[in-house]
Amino acid sequence: MAILVTMAPPRPPLSRLFTVLLAGVLAGLVLAVAALPGNLLLGFAAKTAVGSYAALPEALRTPVTPQRSYLYANDGKTLITTFYDVNRTDVPLDEIAPVMRQAIVAAEDRRFYDHGGADLRGLLRAVVSNASGGQQGGSTLTMQYVRNVLKTDPGSTAEERAAATEQTVGRKIQEIRYATALEQSLSKDEILNGYLNIAYFGSGAYGIGAASQRYFARSPAELTLGEAALLAGLVQSPEAYSPIDGDVDAALERRGYVLDSMVETGAISAEEAARARAEKLTLRPTAQPNGCTAVAQGHDDWGFFCDYLRQWWLAQPEFGASVDEREQALRRGGYTVVTSLDPQIQATAQKQATSVYSYGNKRALPIAAVEPGTGRVLAMAVNRHYSLDANPDGQANHPNTVNPLISGGGSVAGYQAGSTFKLFTMLAALEAGKPLSTGFDAPSRLPTRYAAEGEGSCDGRWCPANANPEWMDGYRMMWDGFGRSVNTYFVWLAEQVGQEKVVEMAKRLGIAFRADADATFAENDAANWGSFTLGVTATTPLDLANAYATVAAEGTYCAPLPVVSVTAADGQRVPVGDPSCRRVLDADVARAATDAARCPVGQQSTLAQCNGGTATSVNRILDGRPVAGKTGSSEKNATETFVGFTPQVAVAGIAANPDDPTDSVGAAVQAKVIDAVARVIGTAVDGEPEKAFAAPSRELVGDPRRPVERPQVEQRRPSEERRPSAEQRSSDLRRWLDRRG
Repeated sequence: MAILVTMAPPRPPLSRLFTVLLAGVLAGLVLAVAALPGNLLLGFAAKTAVGSYAALPEALRTPVTPQRSYLYANDGKTLITTFYDVNRTDVPLDEIAPVMRQAIVAAEDRRFYDHGGADLRGLLRAVVSNASGGQQGGSTLTMQYVRNVLKTDPGSTAEERAAATEQTVGRKIQEIRYATALEQSLSKDEILNGYLNIAYFGSGAYGIGAASQRYFARSPAELTLGEAALLAGLVQSPEAYSPIDGDVDAALERRGYVLDSMVETGAISAEEAARARAEKLTLRPTAQPNGCTAVAQGHDDWGFFCDYLRQWWLAQPEFGASVDEREQALRRGGYTVVTSLDPQIQATAQKQATSVYSYGNKRALPIAAVEPGTGRVLAMAVNRHYSLDANPDGQANHPNTVNPLISGGGSVAGYQAGSTFKLFTMLAALEAGKPLSTGFDAPSRLPTRYAAEGEGSCDGRWCPANANPEWMDGYRMMWDGFGRSVNTYFVWLAEQVGQEKVVEMAKRLGIAFRADADATFAENDAANWGSFTLGVTATTPLDLANAYATVAAEGTYCAPLPVVSVTAADGQRVPVGDPSCRRVLDADVARAATDAARCPVGQQSTLAQCNGGTATSVNRILDGRPVAGKTGSSEKNATETFVGFTPQVAVAGIAANPDDPTDSVGAAVQAKVIDAVARVIGTAVDGEPEKAFAAPSRELVGDPRRPVERPQVEQRRPSEERRPSAEQRSSDLRRWLDRRG
């Protein structure tokens, strides 16, 4: 912005007399300087310069201007949002229309290509004009560039930035010295490019890249003559001339002035100026999104992923030593972030979540999708708007929320995931050397060593029950124990292995204990957490999907990762996009667990030991493609969960009431959750080559021969939440105790 040297407030008669005399002296000086040969004039200017370019402030030698950071989906093209304190994006000069370059020179510094940084003739004319009551700018483009860099330097203090705009003789002389030194080291094009990228154009747009988008929704390379002239005219008084926030007539008048100046400088003809002046001003005001609550229009569901990425960013030391520095890096560093979000998978996940529950429903279906072997988060969906807008009737989390319902954190500990936690018991058992053929005659209820009272207890001990005794009781191995989700089998198996090893396995696969009570139990009394295998701890779809992704990746755990690449403003890659993975399971253990996990989804294990499952519709939806997974129901059907995976993707969904964990979502929604997750998997693998799961070793398969079995009832997909009647419980308990002798 040009600095105008203006008259001071009214002064006493002697001061006014002095001003008149000074003006006379300066007028003579102007005539004398104007009479100097060009080379002497340049020499005079050079003497005011700093000793060398190296003596310039660091901010001028390597200017750092705040720029917005861009977040894209994994295709590198779909914009999610931007982050910025200052709406600016630097643009190379060859990507700025020539008419824009010509217009800014004509508007602000016609002699730009003739002077050496300071136009002394123009400056002295401005001093004389202002001293005698006029108002005229005296700063060259180079001097304006110097001033703008110093006042936006992030390394300077607030006082230093304020001093950069002081209208004093000393400050003006300093600008002349710095500008002259710059001109000795930078080309005119480099200075012009820097100026166009730092100048303020009003309406929150800094630099020509932001301005052309803000006013005309186009790139600087696409600007017409009329548009370029209008933008060039704004920098003198950005807020007053802005046709969006200021005076349109004043903006048009200023545009006319710039067009006339371009004619005078020879940049355009009078005919071209006339045609441009006759053009109707067509604005396309475009507000640049800023932050996660301003994600691309129509995609407010992306906000949950955006927020997860932001939280991840704030934890990365590569972006600063403190959280505040990392936040500033995101908002001012001009990064280009290609995220892991897959728009197609996200769209399917959002469609499925909202088909189960509407946005306004108090119950929610958060869904997360993760890529095995990388940990990249492909989708995060829920039937909520990511928004700060108030909710009707004082509701906490619907239809609007910014709480991390999918990933957890803050006040969100998660939701009980029921029998999906049986995976950790099975893995611990396999790791301990127990093969898939490990058998147990599972009763309807299993008396344990844990003291308990009330419902769920017998004779003062905790007695977990099977949900559907006639379909679940009997001799079970890991295949059908997992396939039919037999509670008593897995409580027994956990006791054989040691509860603490089951809890440790869950930790190893990334389950975070966010609820205080869960964290205390896991840390101090894991050996006595008998109900852990039934999924009583709170978890999230993201944690659960990533845990199952570890099994899909044959035992390689990868920390959840929301990015593919991060590129700094200078074009250098930041080394944070690579997966952070480590082996946490023997591959054979993971393969064996996967073999059993084929049973719940209606597929078959290596030795054909699956004989029923709780999610058989998955096989139909995926048309027989190799898949594995597990259902889960919490007590009284407060939540319903399904996790499914292929070698390429793991997806988890949990139906719950985020505001009330005692609210029951009901048994009927389980089938909908299963199908929703299966369809997300279908989108993720669509077009991908079909991959088979590797078979486990003979050692971990074991000998699957069974004892003579009781006659099997008709096999059907049960409702996992069904509970045995009181009579069934007591008779089954007696039968089991009798068998124990």
